[in-house]
Amino acid sequence: MQPHEPQPHRTGPHVDPYGWAQAQDAPYGSPPPYPTPQQYGPYPGAPVPPNVPPTQQPRGLSPFGMPARHSWEIPMLIVVVLLTVLAYAFALLLLILGNFFNQYVLILVSAPLLIWLGRGMLYSTQRVNGVKMSPTQFPEGYQMVVEAAARFGMTKVPDAYVVLGNGQINAFASGHGFRRFVAVYSDLFEIGGAAREPDALAFIIGHEVGHIAAGHASYWRQLGMFLVPFLPLIGNSLIRAQEYTADNHGYCNRHTGAPAAMGTLAAGKYLNTLVGFDEMADRAALEKGFFVWVVNAMSSHPVLTWRMWALRDRSRHGKLWLRPSPPSGAVPTGYPTGYQAPALPPKPVP
Repeated sequence: MQPHEPQPHRTGPHVDPYGWAQAQDAPYGSPPPYPTPQQYGPYPGAPVPPNVPPTQQPRGLSPFGMPARHSWEIPMLIVVVLLTVLAYAFALLLLILGNFFNQYVLILVSAPLLIWLGRGMLYSTQRVNGVKMSPTQFPEGYQMVVEAAARFGMTKVPDAYVVLGNGQINAFASGHGFRRFVAVYSDLFEIGGAAREPDALAFIIGHEVGHIAAGHASYWRQLGMFLVPFLPLIGNSLIRAQEYTADNHGYCNRHTGAPAAMGTLAAGKYLNTLVGFDEMADRAALEKGFFVWVVNAMSSHPVLTWRMWALRDRSRHGKLWLRPSPPSGAVPTGYPTGYQAPALPPKPVP
């Protein structure tokens, strides 16, 4: 697909097990229109605030409507924020009383300044070293960022940068002040700036823009989560819930890219199409044991097999602590009954 080419509308009704018939014939199941080059503004490709979807749009795990927040995200956030506020209060009390003072008390008391400085330095690093996506630089990725922002009803398109990956596959989202940005490692692009798997890249960009749309890049949220590194079980559970939320955004943005995106994380961009998505997802219910639980519990992201299971089974939220299990009597294979997933057989790598 060429840069700035309007996304094709699929013909015929979508398979809609959730009963949201209004999603028929919308690009990627999205009711709000995507911006076209004529809407961009003062010069070809310049972004303008997209149309905000109606507030009554349903939120769920389907590719239609608006993406759902993971069911455990807010409860876990409340717990972490309460613990962090108590730590701040305790540190201030120790500082005021003067009875006890060490580096940890100093770090807690200085947290607002440290977070502000860190965010400012990170954003400035992208501004002076990253390649800013635009209609003339990585236009395919730029278009995907604009479309994702429109898909989630954001009033401002975040900045987007390509940064040197040195073989790593990664992307992240952050911000400073009122500005938000996403950064995509260069290894997700091919020579010439095109995506090897456009749907997979659209899913990944939707995931990162979803972090911003869900408020994960907020300064105040990060201030309230400052204690996360010192709470390995609770803190990592919150981060995993946020990742599931971002995956829901990526799925709503380009659900057809989920298998290739997970395959890229599993085997890299050259072998991603050789990964059997269903075969790997099935193992989420089969791989068990204490150390499997520990690896997931200590991870900031859901382990890949669990993550793939959650992207395949859109009837429930992804698991945080206990491995997924199929319905009673069911064999853990394939997509849920009634859901027509795109066929993605392995294809040769050119």
